[in-house]
Amino acid sequence: MKKLIAILLSLVMVLGLFAGCGAQKEAPATEAPKAEAPAATEAPAAEPTYMEKLIADAQAEGTLVVYGSCEEEYLAVACEKFQELYGIEVQYQRLSTGEVQSKVEEEAGNPSGDVWFGGTTDPYNVCAAEGLLEAYEAENASHLLGEAYRDKDGYWYGIYKGILGFMVNRDELDRMGITVPQDWADLTKPEYEGLVWLSNYNTAGTAKLVINTMIQKYGHDEGIQYLVDLDKNVHVYTKSGSGPSKNVGTGECVVGIGFLHDGITQIVDNGYGNIELVIPSSGTSYEIGATAIFKGAKHPNAAKLWIEFALSPDCVNLAQDNGSYQFLVIDNATQPAVATEFGLDPENVMDYDFEDAKNNIKTYIEEVMTALGGGDDRFKTE
Repeated sequence: MKKLIAILLSLVMVLGLFAGCGAQKEAPATEAPKAEAPAATEAPAAEPTYMEKLIADAQAEGTLVVYGSCEEEYLAVACEKFQELYGIEVQYQRLSTGEVQSKVEEEAGNPSGDVWFGGTTDPYNVCAAEGLLEAYEAENASHLLGEAYRDKDGYWYGIYKGILGFMVNRDELDRMGITVPQDWADLTKPEYEGLVWLSNYNTAGTAKLVINTMIQKYGHDEGIQYLVDLDKNVHVYTKSGSGPSKNVGTGECVVGIGFLHDGITQIVDNGYGNIELVIPSSGTSYEIGATAIFKGAKHPNAAKLWIEFALSPDCVNLAQDNGSYQFLVIDNATQPAVATEFGLDPENVMDYDFEDAKNNIKTYIEEVMTALGGGDDRFKTE
């Protein structure tokens, strides 16, 4: 009996232990504390590029004043495009290169304009030598077709190239029974007396190029003598280099000396199919149409931005759609096909000495005017 009681007590103790274990609850699992995310930091703002800063600085100035020596239609649309792109008010005036040169010389470092656009480089070089232009190293100059199309110190940059030649009215020559002149020497022949038009040596860069071309072609004394002989046949000296071309189609001018792209304008845009273009058979020279900043410009950043614009397709591709068919001198521009259709070749020109022209053109003009007896009413600039 005692043995049975002991067994029963043992069973009660075991069952108590199991009951105690079943009643014990498992402690809830705890999550590991989450690491705090690092506070977000803003990436440093990128430094503005040179062009971005230049545009902002130019816009802060708000205005640009342009003196243009290219044709007015091209000048106007280029200025409008600049204003549209950058929101900068553009004021412009069309003047011959000689007029611009005289104006900035009179203003003596306190110019009323900011930039010069278009026209031959001979007057630009004179102004650079006189300290009237501001040197600027343009980023877009990397697109120029060669070093010949810029001033080595950055005083001017080329935007186009034009070939010097003759524009003749075939109908008038046929009526007179006179043959079309083929070379420079022909223009001094008696049959062309009173038929030739040329621009004024005192006002037009084109005429200054003619002086330099004749001196480089024939030699100093012979070149000046050629211009004296030519003067006997010149009826009118126009203020602007494009002046002769504008009167050939009407017959008022029978033989005009000037840039052949101006003749193309008269044929293509104005419908004068009676005009013939002549590239002188013994060779001719060419202009580089340029752009530059005036020393002391009131809006220097807008002026620099203009140079970058002028060396871009945004500007130069406007020319051929606005009556200007010069060859372009930047590698990302679209060349005017019509120029080659008329047989013009920008490489078929003499090796023009720009340094001689730059250093001596003022003296050459004085010598030519002296040789012509001081000139007459045809050379008046007013």
